[in-house]
Amino acid sequence: MEELLSYQSNLLANTNKDWYRYLYPRIASNERLLGLKGLRGVGKTTLLLQYLANGHQDLETGMYVTADHPYFYQHSLFDLASQWYSHKGRLLLVDEIHKYPNWSRELKLIYDGHPDLQLIFTSSSALDLYRGESDLSRRLMTLELHGMSFREYLSLVEGLNFPSFSLEEVLNNATSITRELTTSFQPLSYFKSYLKEGYFPFIKEINRDTLQFRLLRIVNTVLESDLTYIEDYSASNIMKIKKLLGVIAASAPFEPNISKIAHKLQIGRNTVVSYLGRLYEARILTLISKPGRGITALQKPDKIYFENSAFAYAFQNQPNIGTIRETFFGNQIKNAGHKLSLSSQADFVVDGKYEFEVGGKSKDSRQIKGLDNSFLALDDMEIGIGHKIPLWLFGFLY
Repeated sequence: MEELLSYQSNLLANTNKDWYRYLYPRIASNERLLGLKGLRGVGKTTLLLQYLANGHQDLETGMYVTADHPYFYQHSLFDLASQWYSHKGRLLLVDEIHKYPNWSRELKLIYDGHPDLQLIFTSSSALDLYRGESDLSRRLMTLELHGMSFREYLSLVEGLNFPSFSLEEVLNNATSITRELTTSFQPLSYFKSYLKEGYFPFIKEINRDTLQFRLLRIVNTVLESDLTYIEDYSASNIMKIKKLLGVIAASAPFEPNISKIAHKLQIGRNTVVSYLGRLYEARILTLISKPGRGITALQKPDKIYFENSAFAYAFQNQPNIGTIRETFFGNQIKNAGHKLSLSSQADFVVDGKYEFEVGGKSKDSRQIKGLDNSFLALDDMEIGIGHKIPLWLFGFLY
């Protein structure tokens, strides 16, 4: 156990304790079993270490481990938890639980056998935390950490700190909110930078010239590591998924013809839909359907986007600006917890009642004429006017 504490100490010494993601306050809860999901690179490990450093200053009751540490070659997670509990440890943080075999069974044993121990763990977004050998549904609370909002990017990179706003506040008070915000900064140049580079917190630490390589490496790691652990995908499976991503990248937003894709990749139609579902769960893609049609297994989505605009730029040096705008809007809306569907007349329906057309500042209202609760989300404008809302303001939802 000493090597784990030494490893923890080295990590804590290099942990940022000056800036926190939006989800941090919700980590500090009394939940005994908490699962934190999220795309690679969004800051899950940092969140755990910050919670450890701030909540257990003496570090005598809290321990951080990563599930792929060599310690677990010879020891079980349950044995570690028991040993730590006997040393009066009351917090155990486990990173990348999806890399640990029989994770659900041992989590249940730890929960049931150590009533005073709080267990918080992270996993890939692709892992179904309620699907395992043991039923965790009555014990487990889950949270998902998304990539940075435009508001968080301004705080981390530019030192500009602003509050978040609810969707209703944005829709009802866009003019007054944007007038107030723009007294402190000019959003448009920052917004263009955010769309290319601002979704992942590591942008603060790396050379921007290496960003595309870093983003593509995230995608490759999700495919070659996470999905291999979770789904036991073979190298052949992964290669076909990469080819599928290549097809999507060439024409996103993509209105998929599943039969044509299946023929091109020489795989079954249901396999294509299954792969798309896994890429959605892993937060590589966003799949959107018409109202009343959820994203379910073996159901074809009506439209496909990359999960965030940074991925779109990573796969294409000059992606279509209209696609980027729609990708950003959908991403921020979904990350803020709202339901997103395709509209039969405009671009999107949010929460089943708000209609949105997304575009540049010259776009008029023809697409939403006659629609109740309809709005234009427009790029290249600073101040909201009536139902015309600056696109960048939707980056302040969380």
